[in-house]
Amino acid sequence: MPLSGIEIFKLLPKTNCGKCGVPTCLAFAMSLAAGKAELAACPFVTAEAKTKLEEASAPPIRPVVIGSGERTVKVGGETVLFRHEKRFENPPGLAILVSDNMEDTEVGARLKRFKELSYVRVGLKLRPELIALRCDSNDAAKFAALVSRVKAESDGGIILMTSNPDIMAAVLKVCADRKPLLYAASMDNAEKMAALAKENGCPLAARASGLDELSALTEKLTQLGVKDIVIDSGARKIKQALQDQVMIRRLALNKKFRPLGFPTIVLANEMTSDPMQEALVAATFIAKYGGIIVLSDFQGETLFPLLVLRMNLYSDPQRPLATTEGIYDIGGPGENSPVLVTSNFSLTYFIVSGEIENSRVPTYLIVKDTEGLSVMTAWAAGKFGADNIAALVKKSGIADKVKHRKIVIPGYIASESGGLEEELPGWQVLVGPREGAHIPPYLKNWKA
Repeated sequence: MPLSGIEIFKLLPKTNCGKCGVPTCLAFAMSLAAGKAELAACPFVTAEAKTKLEEASAPPIRPVVIGSGERTVKVGGETVLFRHEKRFENPPGLAILVSDNMEDTEVGARLKRFKELSYVRVGLKLRPELIALRCDSNDAAKFAALVSRVKAESDGGIILMTSNPDIMAAVLKVCADRKPLLYAASMDNAEKMAALAKENGCPLAARASGLDELSALTEKLTQLGVKDIVIDSGARKIKQALQDQVMIRRLALNKKFRPLGFPTIVLANEMTSDPMQEALVAATFIAKYGGIIVLSDFQGETLFPLLVLRMNLYSDPQRPLATTEGIYDIGGPGENSPVLVTSNFSLTYFIVSGEIENSRVPTYLIVKDTEGLSVMTAWAAGKFGADNIAALVKKSGIADKVKHRKIVIPGYIASESGGLEEELPGWQVLVGPREGAHIPPYLKNWKA
């Protein structure tokens, strides 16, 4: 049974040092008991206490790592039902399906899409992480050849999909070093699949028909020594699958039901044959509560919205999305190009940069770190005034990029223009539009 907050408190050092992120050891103990903190945050806990506190400090949903090297995918580790309660921890991995019955050209095309469908948004690189390799031929040699090719041509995480332990053993000889997810163990093959997972240090998926059978299966795998488990309830109708996902999360978080305290895998590719409907299914389970979502294929028009949705849902609601501070070259600006300044709130940046692109006027955009606050909010908080804008302009190096000495500030902070000119001797401070939509006509009338 999990320990109570008071029982955990008795095992803590009681220094009230605050290094764990909360002011007192008692508060930290309560957070541990609620599954909203990790024991590693305490720098002074003893080895003996660590052993006793493992169960209490472990997230209700076990974190599982798939892959090796820089492209590892971490799923699970969740502690809340709703994002606003704290935040969602590890975004679901998106996987493209590749079968060993596909033609070589189709395999190559899918691997190419997996590699090339990558986007940059708010300074973050958005891309899928996983390739699900399915053995449809029931031929170990043919499946191994596919796995070898994917391993050589891609650095993505791998999911090996076969219920035949002998075939799984054969392909693991090819890619065990990539720590793939083995899909899937069932009541019929649990012992053999568990042995392969343990021997190769790989996570193991458990597939069943319903939550009762799934609970029994994960308990069996745990008794066999497998700890890193990903679960599949077996539902292939969206209504039942969604109900299962919610029930799994509630049982794990609210009831501390360990047999279902694992990340899930959802096979959206098996729920519909319509690509657009499949994207909607995937979106549903990005929100509630897929750990891995397998798609039949990737296309830019459906993958990009899913990546943006995932990014938004798995951002910290207490910390606004922000763009990195610095100079952004838009449209290939030169020495006579205008220089605009804005805050690093992601929405502000994308509106401003988008309108600059629409104007087709090459422009330098200086983005000030305002801790993710919008122009007016940052100005009111003292984070976007004459002094700190001037400091950024001086250190940014913009003076070496342009001949003129004109800088455009947002219309909402027009009152800072005089102070900014005092902070930047020799510069002329121009007041730009208040609304992003007015930027294109403003820039078209620009004169250096």
